[in-house]
Amino acid sequence: MVHLLLEADSSTDADPGVPRVGFVVSKAVGNSVVRNRVKRRLRHQARERLSSLPGSAVLVVRALPAAAEASSAELAVDLERALDRVLA
Repeated sequence: MVHLLLEADSSTDADPGVPRVGFVVSKAVGNSVVRNRVKRRLRHQARERLSSLPGSAVLVVRALPAAAEASSAELAVDLERALDRVLA
C-alpha cells in the first residue's frame, strides 16, 4: 500500500527539492528480522524510483504481511504498480 502527499508548503527543514520516503512495517509482517529485511528490500526498490517522484513529494510505503514471502522482483512490480497508480 502506498500513500503520496504533494506538499504545497515548502517550509519544512528538509530540502524542498528532495522527495522523502517512509516505510511502515508492522508486527503482522513478522518478527524483527523479517520486518527489517522487508524494509531493506523496499528501501532499495524505492531508491531506484526516487527520480520519478516530484520534488516536494512525501511517499509512505506500508508493507502488508505478504511482503515477507515476496521475492524482490515481486516487490519491485508491486511498488511500480502502486507508484503508477498514485502518480496518475
